[in-house]
Amino acid sequence: MHLMDYFDRCYIINLPERRDRRREMEKELERAGMPPMPGRVEFFPAIRPESAGPFPSIGAHGCFLSHLGILRAAKAQGLRNVLILEDDLTFAAQFPEVEEKLLGELRETPWDFAFFGHVVEFPEVPPDRAHLEPYAGPIVTAHFYAVNGAVIDRLLGFLDALLQRPPGHPDGGPMHVDGAYSTFRQQNPDVVTLVAVPSQGWQRSSRSDIAPNRWYDRWPLVRSLVALARRGKTWLRGNRRH
Repeated sequence: MHLMDYFDRCYIINLPERRDRRREMEKELERAGMPPMPGRVEFFPAIRPESAGPFPSIGAHGCFLSHLGILRAAKAQGLRNVLILEDDLTFAAQFPEVEEKLLGELRETPWDFAFFGHVVEFPEVPPDRAHLEPYAGPIVTAHFYAVNGAVIDRLLGFLDALLQRPPGHPDGGPMHVDGAYSTFRQQNPDVVTLVAVPSQGWQRSSRSDIAPNRWYDRWPLVRSLVALARRGKTWLRGNRRH
């Protein structure tokens, strides 16, 4: 069983001008056996607002709106579930070995969120013991996760409410999208969140559109050399469990 044997749709968030990230992501998708296909695996044009507004940065604002846009599209199309990736995702080297097992557990377990990639620390387990585990704590990053259609209406109402409140509001205001999801889950304890143990995807090292760019990202030649170094770092991280 592969991801797209279970999920109605997969969206990959990508700024149209970030062709470098799209090329890298297309390679990742091919390796995972889920190449881009209209109506099944699609790139979602990321939103870049004109200003940060009440968000920490323009990138954080755009990221929030992009994830929100996908959820709205999923609702409009009546999807049973949706898989959401960011374009800097690298699948773990062992993912093909455990994909079927994880999806089998997902079929048998009630769930609302499923985070296949995350930075939550769990004790290390070998690939043959990979599993999905219920988790109630905060989760940093939103680069490889799924949302069940049953919770989308409630989640959309919450995210829209955040946009109407000032930053720092006691019930939650504009914030990074992963923080918004964690806040939603905290305020809705009946929502079931599953996380993959171990994590099955990391954020590929690349120039960020959310964090302020460093000086070397503004110089084309140096940027190319740094990009090679980042890819090497990501490869090492993805293969260190073997």
